[in-house]
Amino acid sequence: MNVMYLVGVLLATFFTMFGIVVTIGAGGVTVTMANLLNFVDLSSVLITVFGTLSVVIASYPKLAKSFPKHFAILLRSKAFEPDTYVDQLVELAQIARKNGLLALEERANQQPDPFFRQAIMLIVDANDPDRVRGILENDIEQTSARHQEVMSMYERGSNAAPAFGMIGTLIGLINMLKDLDSADLSSLGPNMSVALVTTFYGCMMAHVIFNPIVANLTARDEEEILCRQIIVEGIMAIQSGENPKFLRERLMTFVNQNRRDVVGGGTEGGSGGGRKGRSRKK
Repeated sequence: MNVMYLVGVLLATFFTMFGIVVTIGAGGVTVTMANLLNFVDLSSVLITVFGTLSVVIASYPKLAKSFPKHFAILLRSKAFEPDTYVDQLVELAQIARKNGLLALEERANQQPDPFFRQAIMLIVDANDPDRVRGILENDIEQTSARHQEVMSMYERGSNAAPAFGMIGTLIGLINMLKDLDSADLSSLGPNMSVALVTTFYGCMMAHVIFNPIVANLTARDEEEILCRQIIVEGIMAIQSGENPKFLRERLMTFVNQNRRDVVGGGTEGGSGGGRKGRSRKK
């Protein structure tokens, strides 16, 4: 589970509430839990929260029903580890060099990643290399486009939330100014409360809910696209009969340098220790 996302959201909420209830002055620290009630307003919720969600649903009607799926992806720990794919591709390269490409069909059937499975089957079926690369790269482009559309939906929510907060502010101010000419001034306080609380809700929704979702989904997209690029390069190298050792070296260039050093130190030790020794000299 993506614990740090939950921790970040909870901490942001906690410190906001802490700032609401705690007052630090000359007399010391005062905690007033009743202050939280000042930020509870049904009208503000209806205007800001439901208004924002309504705009998101209206803008992306086909994607809105996938909210639970998006949160499941968001909360999932890393599903795409580049070095894991590198290890699998090197293993496939070794099998292909010993037994031929047809021997990879069984491994393809055991592969849970549909893109990886498709890539293996394309070379097993002896397709033209240019055709294989074209199919896989087109798949990557379409996947990235779908991901971008999902992220655009949450960016739309991030932009709409402050806007509806401003709408609520205008509603509260208009009602307050209308009541200035009346004898009953008791509604000035509630109207002003709506005016300010809606802005508060809008800012909280944008910066505590929507923006972190966009950031995490962007990270997931980058991880998946990187791993798919590794698969494409690895599959093309396997089809051309490249040496598994050199294949590892080439695919590891896709991996972060720090992670590359860790993986290289752990995996090369069993093959004579040459690379490990060179890493120490660096």
